[in-house]
Amino acid sequence: MPTVAHRTVEVDGVKIFYREAGPPDAPVLLLPHGYPSSSFQYRGLMPALADQWRLIAPDFPGFGYSEAPADFEYSFGGYAELLDKFLNVLGVRRFVLYLFDYGSQVGFQLAMKDPSRIAGLVIQNGDAYEETLGPKYGPLREYWESPTPERRVELAKAVSAEGLREEVLGEVPPQTAEKISPDLWQLSWPLMEPNRDIMVGFFLEILSSVRLYPQYQAYLREHQPPTLIVWGPQDGYMPAESARAYLKDLPKAELHLLEDGGHWLLESHLDEVVELIRPFLSRVA
Repeated sequence: MPTVAHRTVEVDGVKIFYREAGPPDAPVLLLPHGYPSSSFQYRGLMPALADQWRLIAPDFPGFGYSEAPADFEYSFGGYAELLDKFLNVLGVRRFVLYLFDYGSQVGFQLAMKDPSRIAGLVIQNGDAYEETLGPKYGPLREYWESPTPERRVELAKAVSAEGLREEVLGEVPPQTAEKISPDLWQLSWPLMEPNRDIMVGFFLEILSSVRLYPQYQAYLREHQPPTLIVWGPQDGYMPAESARAYLKDLPKAELHLLEDGGHWLLESHLDEVVELIRPFLSRVA
């Protein structure tokens, strides 16, 4: 099994922690992470693919082991700018982009900066169509319509150790839940707790990304990047309809719904995901 290296690099004065695996001259798979985790969520995927590909997974400021400076722009756009500079520091010019959760919102904004860099997309439970947002978006929609301090306080209750556990286990059936390591939330929370205000701020920031969905869709229609969609439909935020919606703009995309899988497929269905990603990467990279 290939070794995963754990490194730190300074980008615009911010120390960014990242994980890297695979030959330095191999085609690159870039792995932006989601909430509430960090590059930790890719700890299984990276060695599974690193025999033929170079995998790079950074921690965003405020997550994982990267710095969280007070003057950083904590937004998906701010993360996209930082990720762009991070790739320049590492000398990465072209890559396949993994779009998942918060990482999908960052990734779309990164892709639109220079579509020629994108060799392909792997989309896993990352939404881009407002009409298919699931029922768990209900409290967020209410907050967006009326962002009162009271609603912010109510939403903030989810930014806790128990709240992270619920985010991870969510709606998945017992046979799936037992495959998900509690490390995913137990190890995330101590790193996230000092940055709790940043996390709560993202509840309103999500709305700014939803407003960009038409631009994300236009990017897909115009550039038609080769795309693999692998999805866990047991997801209260992003149900199966969220995956199928991509086919309107990417009719040639390859779609796989892993029926008993939820938001965290790499925890519960890693083998199946690897089996799907390998041939896709071989075709596009």
